[in-house]
Amino acid sequence: MQLIHSDICGPINPTSNGNKRYILIFIDDLSRKVWVYFLVEKSEAFDVFKKFKALVEKQPGVSIQILRTDKGGEYTSKEFVEFCNDQGIQRQLTVSYTPQQNGVAERKNQTIIKMVRSVLTERRVPRFFWPEAVNWVVHILNRSPTLAVKNITPEEAWSGMKPFVSYFKTFGCIEFVHVPDKKRSKLDDKSVKCVLLGVSEESKAYRLYDPLNKKIYVSRDVKFQEDAAWEWDEAETNEAKTNKMIDASDHSEEICLAAEEVTQTNPSDAVIISTNSNAYDISRTAEISTEGRRVRKPPAWMRDYVIGEDLTNEEDINFAMFAGADPVTYNQASKSQHWRYAMDAKIQAIQRNDTWV
Repeated sequence: MQLIHSDICGPINPTSNGNKRYILIFIDDLSRKVWVYFLVEKSEAFDVFKKFKALVEKQPGVSIQILRTDKGGEYTSKEFVEFCNDQGIQRQLTVSYTPQQNGVAERKNQTIIKMVRSVLTERRVPRFFWPEAVNWVVHILNRSPTLAVKNITPEEAWSGMKPFVSYFKTFGCIEFVHVPDKKRSKLDDKSVKCVLLGVSEESKAYRLYDPLNKKIYVSRDVKFQEDAAWEWDEAETNEAKTNKMIDASDHSEEICLAAEEVTQTNPSDAVIISTNSNAYDISRTAEISTEGRRVRKPPAWMRDYVIGEDLTNEEDINFAMFAGADPVTYNQASKSQHWRYAMDAKIQAIQRNDTWV
């Protein structure tokens, strides 16, 4: 605690689920142990430093003596300076445009970001999980050898106890979380398929994420498949397809509801209704429904379409619609009431200087 290095990294895009955009780290110079915090804005640095100071000074029983940072506004605010003066903390500020004077914190930020990029890419984990990846990376760095501390890890240099690493697993791998008997019925699955997001800071357990239900689990009863990864792209594609099918079904229901009004006037017409994704065949056999079921009728905008009764297959029907619905020659168009109405509307629009669509 004689010298503490600190620096802020960010803003990071995309923001996390908690709208975090910045990483604030503190490094003990002797042990090189790292503490990491996440900020929405840089102005939160002062409140976070007070929490960090209260936390770390309880463990070794000594106070922070020197704080080395750059000259960012989050470190040089009036309240920050007054707090350090009241607590007897000496400030060491780098010269402008000289980040190498705070090289310990600057280099650690680069190491963390590179490792985070690697663990997210390895298992194709979405980027908005970067705070989880940062916590996991810092957890590993504190328990890994470093040249700054000879023959010892930062965690052991800080706490005096040699850490265990047997529980280390691949970030983003597949695991199955056991569901307690009290939270499931007889036929429910005994486990939930999740993705590993590191370890819990409060409990002796893993942090797990269920992509289907979008839920976080904290559990120690887990079975791992480290060689497997969640198909994030496939899951997003399937979800998009499902949403598209739901939209199409809603659209078809609107078409059927609109068709009810037309059949009351002309229920004997057989029509093919085409949409962007689906085709709905409304024929006489479909209109003659069983008792208690809704009668499907063609919509009002299909009144101008006429098809022959002798056409049987779908290709002939489509061709009949294409050939018979729109006039082919100018004489046919001039005799068509629909086309005359369209031309009159176009002329009126030109007279009003409106854009004709």
